[in-house]
Amino acid sequence: MTEGNFVDYVKIYVASGKGGKGSSHLHREKFIEKGGPDGGDGGRGGHVIIRGSKNLWTLFHLKFLRHVKSGHGGDGGSSRSTGHDGEDKFIEVPLGTVVKDKETGEILFEITEDGETKILARGGKGGLGNWNFRSATNQTPRYAQPGIPGEEVDVILELKVLADVGLVGFPNAGKSTLLSVLTSAKPKIADYAFTTLKPNLGIVAYRDFQSFVIADIPGIIEGAAEGKGLGHYFLRHIERNSTLLFLVPADADDIKKEYEILLDELRRYNPEMLDKDRLLVISKCDMLDDELQKEMKQQLDTELKGLDYLFISSVAQQGLTELKDKLWKMLNV
Repeated sequence: MTEGNFVDYVKIYVASGKGGKGSSHLHREKFIEKGGPDGGDGGRGGHVIIRGSKNLWTLFHLKFLRHVKSGHGGDGGSSRSTGHDGEDKFIEVPLGTVVKDKETGEILFEITEDGETKILARGGKGGLGNWNFRSATNQTPRYAQPGIPGEEVDVILELKVLADVGLVGFPNAGKSTLLSVLTSAKPKIADYAFTTLKPNLGIVAYRDFQSFVIADIPGIIEGAAEGKGLGHYFLRHIERNSTLLFLVPADADDIKKEYEILLDELRRYNPEMLDKDRLLVISKCDMLDDELQKEMKQQLDTELKGLDYLFISSVAQQGLTELKDKLWKMLNV
């Protein structure tokens, strides 16, 4: 999947089918002079249904879909024949999709499980035929109900990727490189800022055939919560992560300051982000000798009391096993 094919936001107009009208038919048969009412009910209109699929991870297949309309219900017939139900329309979406009302911005529901279905627009109810209105005082009703119109709504489908661990860091912190060595993902890697333009997902293989999912989003810069850079647009993709991995390069001017800036941007975007488990990872530590790394550890122990941290090097494959062990422990506490 290329970056251009990753779509996480679409707008769609949906309309359910209207119900069929009931029949006002009167029974006619040879040798039966007054057969009475026998009009059947109309069928219901088709629903528009959202269905989750684990085989999708983007909304790209809906990018050019502007209208979704389900079928109308059939009209009732003679001999109490009920009209057919309108055809339901299914919209397949990846897990983690949030459905919002376009006008109000209200969240209607979320899809988080494979095969989960939610009715987005309910089909109109079919009208009753005149057979339902017969009585001792009204033995020949010549009227029936019309079908009820369907629902129309403009909705926004917004994807929040489902992952266990979210990578947070400034541009060029080494997030994509780390993702590429921990998983089989092949994100774009280059020596300039904002090489990652879309979120990337990878599956980390762990011991005994176990695994967990890690997500990389575009780099965050100071002011991202106000719309600076690219990271602000994709911050919603780490809202669902249970663990946040803060990646700061070893050659940063001030590791503590960079970590606090990242943490503050998450707080300003959504204060609930601070409730997640956090792990600070110092990348590119192959540039450090043992003495320098020891000095840096002493400084971090003083400045960041109580925060777990690790030193790794994605290129030199240093500390990666320890990192996976730590993440697995945090995810399964």
